[in-house]
Amino acid sequence: MQMFLTTIGFFALTGFFIWRHLQAGGASAGGASVRASGPPCARCSAPVPSGSQFCPGCGIPQQIFEVVSAGISAPMSADGTGGAMRALVRADMCVGCATCVAACPEDGALTMRGKLAVVDNALCKGHGDCVAACPVGAISVNAGSAANRVQVPLIDVNFETNVPGVYIVGELGGRGLIKNAINEGKIAAEHVARVLPPGEPRSDGDDTTVDVAIVGSGPAGLSAGLEAHRRHLRYVVLEQGTLADTVRKYPRHKLLLAEPVSIPLYGDLWIADASKETLLEVWQTIVANTGLDVQAGQKVVNIQRDGSLFRLQTDKATYTARRVVLAMGRRGTPRKLGVAGEELDKVFYDIVEMEAFAGRRVMVVGGGDSAVESALGLANQQGTEVLLSYRGDALSRVKDRNVEKFERAIAAGKVKALFKSQIREIREDVVVIDIDGDKTILPNDHVFVRIGGEAPYAFLERLGIEIVTKDVPIGGDSARAG
Repeated sequence: MQMFLTTIGFFALTGFFIWRHLQAGGASAGGASVRASGPPCARCSAPVPSGSQFCPGCGIPQQIFEVVSAGISAPMSADGTGGAMRALVRADMCVGCATCVAACPEDGALTMRGKLAVVDNALCKGHGDCVAACPVGAISVNAGSAANRVQVPLIDVNFETNVPGVYIVGELGGRGLIKNAINEGKIAAEHVARVLPPGEPRSDGDDTTVDVAIVGSGPAGLSAGLEAHRRHLRYVVLEQGTLADTVRKYPRHKLLLAEPVSIPLYGDLWIADASKETLLEVWQTIVANTGLDVQAGQKVVNIQRDGSLFRLQTDKATYTARRVVLAMGRRGTPRKLGVAGEELDKVFYDIVEMEAFAGRRVMVVGGGDSAVESALGLANQQGTEVLLSYRGDALSRVKDRNVEKFERAIAAGKVKALFKSQIREIREDVVVIDIDGDKTILPNDHVFVRIGGEAPYAFLERLGIEIVTKDVPIGGDSARAG
């Protein structure tokens, strides 16, 4: 009996200590959990555990608020009074040519992170060699942190601008990666659905008024459209070109990666490692199967507020909307040559990424800074043959810095200039060009038309949308189209 009671007492005491240990452990774990909590969710303010990709409250990936949460930049000193001099990369201007990396004398101070040049704060000495080397003027040397500097519209955590009812998503907002664009489009449409619950009577507009007009059918616009469609909002997607025109203009058979795995996917639009053709085919199937209303070939030329509504004027029709989502890209509307063959996949109006054209025969058309900068960046790619075609007899509206670089590139045999020339026709593997009155056919893989166009920020400013400069801390997956 005594043995039995002793055994019972032993197990009871052991159980008590185990219980105490578990309680202490739980409290410790709970304390650690509290201590390990990161900043609250930018959108719903729920506590987000440190290291978590998603908010446990609203499910939004926190990485998406990198640019939104970044503070507006103060002017930076160039005389060293504000701290050590370091290189600063404009992430919205960098074209990923890596010229700066080769020019930097400090090993590892400048590296490529995907398609963006990134400065290592600890290694950068502020020499400025990268500034002189950059073909697009995307680098400066300043006193302050080596963050990614971007010029972006002012938006909040719902991607609504300072103009109530107007949202900006995707590349135009400074974060052009496909995953980011998909996520932002969905978040904006979700907010529209919250402020305009489907099915409720509307006091503004009439039967022709849509709840939301979405401008652009790239990944951001399609994602916003799919969410509006799923939530039974009245909507229209307006596209000046063809479906997903920006992606369609990537090089043929280019492998589009699903982008950094650190960017979670929140939107519903499919994205995976695939060729451009596969991606477009899947997206076209999604549009067909869902019945998504995409009005292609309608360029939005003006948006005006009319009381609580917005009137969107395209080159074909007028639409009235309660909310507007702008997903039209950062490049605006480019000016075209108007020649036969310009609709071919080999013709581009901007450069998505320089390295995609290594070893190719390319022609850049134009005589301004954008044309010269594009030619210089392409010439830095291994094995690329670069011709620049300009109808004038000399460069006359180009920055002195770019003229000097261009002349050095010509002398080094990296670029050949064709002055007093005009393209007459573009074919699959050649261009027909008039050079000082003589018609010539030249082998060609790609044509880049850089003759200007309407900048999107001028369009935004006419709407009253504020454009600000922000310094986004290095370490995120910010801001390059992919």
